[in-house]
Amino acid sequence: MVLLVLSPVLALLILGVLITSGRPVFYRGERVGRYGRVFTMRKLRTLKHSAEERLGGVYGAELTTRTRAETTGLGRFLRASQLDELPQLWNVLRGDMSIVGPRPVRPVFFEQLTEEIPAYWQRLVVRPGLTGFAQTRMGREEAWAEKLVHDLEWIADRSPRLYLRIVAATAVRVVGQSLAGLLGRRT
Repeated sequence: MVLLVLSPVLALLILGVLITSGRPVFYRGERVGRYGRVFTMRKLRTLKHSAEERLGGVYGAELTTRTRAETTGLGRFLRASQLDELPQLWNVLRGDMSIVGPRPVRPVFFEQLTEEIPAYWQRLVVRPGLTGFAQTRMGREEAWAEKLVHDLEWIADRSPRLYLRIVAATAVRVVGQSLAGLLGRRT
């Protein structure tokens, strides 16, 4: 239903990406899902062509720094507003993801993280989500181990009430980031 309602917005964003940076319009990346099944996650492309090849297997603060240089003009707004995530509703519809759950990670990162943090595999008992407990409580720069604590708390305490609370907190955060992104572009 949400995908249907947002389809006009998604169509405009697709057109915007096509006009400003050409094809491909979508980023497709492998992610580790429930029970370790690898799936293809979709997003609107926000980076320059072949950026993923240049970024390699880097993650954490270094990835954030290097990604800034690779982000397109429209991509900055899409990332700030998180509108680049809208195509993941297709992954929800397919059953690869849920609206709420731990954010999915790339297979290479998952391997590294399970070596560094043995309990990291516990995230695989639920579907990954568009948003999660960790995303409503902390920023992108936080340590993976800290995010894992919140992911495991979500897994242990799942309830309809908590689910709705996370969705509401995410909506507030997205609106705030969208406004900041728009205001930031005008200054």
